Amino acid sequence: MSWTKKILRVNLTEGTCAEEPLNMEWAEKYIGQRGLATKYLVEETDPKVDPLSPENKMIMATGPLTGTTAATGGRYSVITKGPLTGAIACSNSGGFFGAELKNAGWDMIILEGKSPKPVYLSIENDKAQLVDAGDLWGKSVWDTEDLIKEARGDSNIRVAAIGKAGENLALFAGIINDKDRAAGRSGVGAVMGSKNLKAVAVRGTLGVSVADPMKFLAAANAGKKVLAENAVTGEGLPTYGTQVLMNVINEVGALPSHNGGAVQFDGASKIGGEAMHEERATDGKKNLVSNHACFGCPISCGRVSQLDRTHFTVEGTDKYSEPSGGLEYEAAWALGAATDVDDLEALTYVNFLCNEEGMDPISLGSTIAAAMELYEAGKITDAETGGLALKFGSAEALVKAAQMTAAGEGIGKDIGLGSKRLCEKYGSPDASMSVKGQEFPAYDPRGIQGMGLTYATSNRGACHLRSYTVASEILGIPEKTDPLTTDGKAGLVKAFQDATAVYDSAGICIFTSFAWTLDDVTPQIDADLEGEWTSDRLLEAGERIWNLERQYNIAAGFTGKDDTLPKRILKDAAKTGPAEGKTSGLDVMLPEYYQLRGWNADGVPSSETLSRLGV
Repeated sequence: MSWTKKILRVNLTEGTCAEEPLNMEWAEKYIGQRGLATKYLVEETDPKVDPLSPENKMIMATGPLTGTTAATGGRYSVITKGPLTGAIACSNSGGFFGAELKNAGWDMIILEGKSPKPVYLSIENDKAQLVDAGDLWGKSVWDTEDLIKEARGDSNIRVAAIGKAGENLALFAGIINDKDRAAGRSGVGAVMGSKNLKAVAVRGTLGVSVADPMKFLAAANAGKKVLAENAVTGEGLPTYGTQVLMNVINEVGALPSHNGGAVQFDGASKIGGEAMHEERATDGKKNLVSNHACFGCPISCGRVSQLDRTHFTVEGTDKYSEPSGGLEYEAAWALGAATDVDDLEALTYVNFLCNEEGMDPISLGSTIAAAMELYEAGKITDAETGGLALKFGSAEALVKAAQMTAAGEGIGKDIGLGSKRLCEKYGSPDASMSVKGQEFPAYDPRGIQGMGLTYATSNRGACHLRSYTVASEILGIPEKTDPLTTDGKAGLVKAFQDATAVYDSAGICIFTSFAWTLDDVTPQIDADLEGEWTSDRLLEAGERIWNLERQYNIAAGFTGKDDTLPKRILKDAAKTGPAEGKTSGLDVMLPEYYQLRGWNADGVPSSETLSRLGV
């Protein structure tokens, strides 16, 4: 089976690496990756711990399908208490790092304590050691990966690292693997930086076994066939990546722009997937060079882009001269529509910078947008910006602010706090478009009602990947629902949340759910693992995981009052588009959601619910 049944526990304070057996009772209940690592975090840490203290733990975890031939079986997650939110954090990443970790023989790495000096963790199959990283501290993610591979003399090593943002404890710093894949949200990179851990470098050659190889091969191949024949996973995502959504979401009136002040953006067509395919007038080249895939992925939604060498962000320098990870929808929206910047090259440059220095582009762009609003309102002045005119629509201001944030300099230090703390500092808390301290993504809850409930109830703060009701409300998957009504959305959100917890815990990409249902996933897990695994068993596990995360947050101090949305989403109606005149109907959806969850009116799981799920 592809649980390796081994954990690597790394005590950074003491400088030790030790092998431990996986708790199989927990694995049977929580599957792996997100669910299982959350169980370990809950059992081993105080929910009230300071996220940036040595007492907080950080877990890098794979799922049972990670490293197998299952489509998209390359995922891993980073689970910790998030410094951006103070809530449970689980940040999921693709690329090749997760598969390499599983092939090295580990289900997860538990990182605890704090190293007295910068180090990186080196893993080669069953051998693990902490290596001095004094020469790497201050280096970018990209340079760190290159230097580790050079020092080890092995170009096949997979590296997950932080850049200067993580070192400087920017609260939305991410962990970057394979140079452009990110465990990006909630500040997991800041936790890594707080522990003086620069990188984790893995080489695994042991392979991965499954319980029933022939049965698994048949199930995996059947799943790949479904993905290939689906319009989204077989055509749309390979061609345009997630950027296929930019113009679609703008047309339905759900593209937040001007820091949530509007639901449509006039410049959307200049920064979307189609624009990335167009030849530039300046050099005859396209922004998009090619697509690329993560480990075992037939969808290949990743983008590889090149910058215009005549553009102001790169002219006269060798910076970013090579093609690299291109814009995805969320990044293009946050850096573009949220700030009113329609300069595709500037957005690409900042996206490269986020990959190079380890920043979440969603939180970065949204926080810069909030800073622009505060600047234009006179709350932030030239004294704070050093003379930088932080105006909406200014590509130059976006680029400079991003550079300052990566470096932890000037106004960039305040931007690195995230929009909630930034706006509180400058006396305008309502200008933060966040939930539980995390900036919400590229779907306006006034135009897509289910996403409002999704953001409000997400355990890691505002997030689209915990319940992607856009699939149903906009794309008609698995069935079409009206995005402008609140009817049935409580049940829809709960179903998506529980199912997504399964995908995240299994070790596969949530994008497969555009084509797959749990009935496609179940045969693969059943052939992979010992015992009998049914769709009902998996769905119950997903519900168990959701409630465990909820219990952690309650113990950390969150209440039902935190299940809310920014005031402007609840009070200020959309001014244009199909949602014109509408606000979020969260007040209607939330009580029904609590009831369906088996929680009381304050959002606390009942003893009956917890007993039924064994939480």
